[in-house]
Order: sequence, then C-alpha cells, then structure tokens
Amino acid sequence: MVKLIRLLFVIALIVTLSESVNAQATTSGANTITTAVPFLSITPDSRAGGMGDVGVGTSPDVSSQHWNPAKYAFIESDMGVGLSYSPWLRALVNDINLAYIAGYKKLDEVQTISSSLRYFSLGDIVFTSEYGEYMGQQSPNEFALDLGYTRLLSEIFSGAVALRYIRSDLTGGQLINGIESNAGSSFAADVAFYLYNEFRANRRENIFSAGINIQNIGAKISYTDGEVKDFIPTTLKLGASYTTEMDEYNSITFAVEANKLLVPTPPIDTLGFDDGDVIYPGGINSDISPISGIFSSFADAPGGLSEELQEINLSVGVEYWYNKQFALRAGYFYEHENKGNRKFLTAGAGLRLNVFALDFSYLLPTQRNHPLENTLRFTLSFDVDAFGNQR
Repeated sequence: MVKLIRLLFVIALIVTLSESVNAQATTSGANTITTAVPFLSITPDSRAGGMGDVGVGTSPDVSSQHWNPAKYAFIESDMGVGLSYSPWLRALVNDINLAYIAGYKKLDEVQTISSSLRYFSLGDIVFTSEYGEYMGQQSPNEFALDLGYTRLLSEIFSGAVALRYIRSDLTGGQLINGIESNAGSSFAADVAFYLYNEFRANRRENIFSAGINIQNIGAKISYTDGEVKDFIPTTLKLGASYTTEMDEYNSITFAVEANKLLVPTPPIDTLGFDDGDVIYPGGINSDISPISGIFSSFADAPGGLSEELQEINLSVGVEYWYNKQFALRAGYFYEHENKGNRKFLTAGAGLRLNVFALDFSYLLPTQRNHPLENTLRFTLSFDVDAFGNQR
C-alpha cells in the first residue's frame, strides 16, 4: 500500500499549522476551526504583513485585491501591478512558498477592474510503497485566480465584488485507502465596501478609512468525487485606520482589524442532540450548506457567547512615512489559545520611488519553536501609469 496516508498527514499538518490549527495551545478547552484550502487566508503582501496582518481598512495599494478590492476606487494611479513572494514555514521545511501577483486598471473616474493570482507550492513529495519502493514524485500545489470590479458609490464610499476560482491538488491522483483522489476545485466570491474620508483638523491633513469584506463565499471543496466535502475559509473582515500628518514630511497611521471565520464551529464530543433521525455530537451539524454555515457561525459554538468571542482574531498596526518615500511598520496579531493560539509581532519597511516600490516584512511569534517563526515576505510593485509618463 502506498504510504499516502502519512504523506497526507504531513501535508495537512504543514498547511493547517500555517493559519488554522492550534500550534501551541495548552488548554483543555481548545476547539479550533479548520477548513480546506487555508492558503487563501495567508497574508500575501509585505505591507499588511508588517502591520500585524491589517489590511481591510488601510489606505489603498496594489495588493488591495486580497484585503478589500473596494479600496481601488481611491488609489491615486490609473494602473499598477505588484508581485509578492514568501518562503513559508521555513522552521519546518525548506521548499514551501507562496507567490502572489495582483494588478488593477481604472476604467474611468468611478470604475476599476482588478485581478490577482495566488500560487501556493508545497514542494516535492516522493511516493514509496509499503516496501520502500520508489513510485514517483509529485509537487502538490494550490492556486486561486481572482477577477474584481470596483465602483465609486459616493465621494467617500465605494463597493466591490470579486469572483474567484480555486484549485487544490494535494495528492496527484493517488489512492487513499483504495479510494481514488483528485484535485479539488471551487468557486467563490468576495463582497466588500470601503469608506475613505480626507479632512483637515488642527492645521493638519488627516485621513479616516474603514472597510468590510466578506471573503470566499462559495461552494465546499472535495478531493474524492464529492464523497467528503469541506468548507472553504469564508471570512468576515472589519477594519479601520487613521492617518495624520506630523509635519510637512512625516505622517503616521494607526490601524485595527477584526476577522472571524464564517464556518461551523466543531462540535464537542461529550455533548449531543437527537433530531429524530440522527444523533449529532454537541454543536451545529457541519453537513449544511455554505450559506447556512455563514449564518449559523455567529451562534453555533458549543461554549456559547464566550466561545464565539474567542473566534474573533484581532490585529493592530502602525505605519510611519517619511516624505512619502520611506516607511517603517510594526504590528501585533492575536488569536485566542483555544482557537489556534497564533500570537505574533511583525515589523517591516518600504521604499517608494516614482515608478516602483519595494516592501519587506518579518514575523516574530511570541511562542518558542513556532512554525511561523522568522517568516519573511517581499513585495515589488510598479506604477504603470507613472512609467508611461516618463517615456
């Protein structure tokens, strides 16, 4: 028998440790929420990565497609593109990485289109039989392709929708306990809104911005011809930021964000209820539609309101700009110990020139021997409009 079960366990461990699973939790009340394709929740860009994973309510940039495509309505340039790269989970393995490319184009003063491609490579896996015989090599990978449309709804308010195709190939078609596996695929959508208000107070220019994005509203995904289906990471993101000028050359931004998975909370095995046909363990039956899962996710935790509040992740970030050319960033991300226990500090820097900008970020967990330790991200973005004006 092919040693695929062990392989899938390793893949699942690596991927879910990255964003979804209880990496360091020590309390007996741990009840983490897991989904398929957790790579969709990984922060792809360096700016947000340097600010504690804050992005839905900050000022617009080329990577807004992931956080809130409605921000593109207020971006200054007419066209831009950016490329981000992150070596992932280097504390565990050395060949997993995430690449992300995003771009936008303003159609007119009120409409913008945008797109992005996210590619997650899990490196090379060698398959062997139960006797140690070589049976081939696979390169598990996942990707998501987006297309977004943004429209300015008023002078300070915008809305956007984004459609997404998701494909996840983790097994290369290998048999799992005699059952043929295949690549899973799904379609999803984002619905987002953004408020951006510039005002003058105390003889200084100020900006208040806020955003909301419901990400990955879509069908479940299956790797076994529909026999088993898993939720994708539908997520509610809420955030706001405030920017003020310190003087002619210096400005600072403070940002905060909260997010929550809109999928059912796992049940607790010691509880249960009988619907007349089937006895389910405590909690909401997970065999429900994605839309039902979204609405039930606000009140399905076995621990009641206190556990529901534990499912909200919080991020805070700060960004300092000198002369709109050099930036320093810092942030903190908090996840309750019963829901994954990701707690980390972040730092980053950015350099902006006329045509391109270069950003990088660094992640430092507050726990020892954490799989996310020393995570780096790099982003290179181009202002296509400015480049054209130089010719």
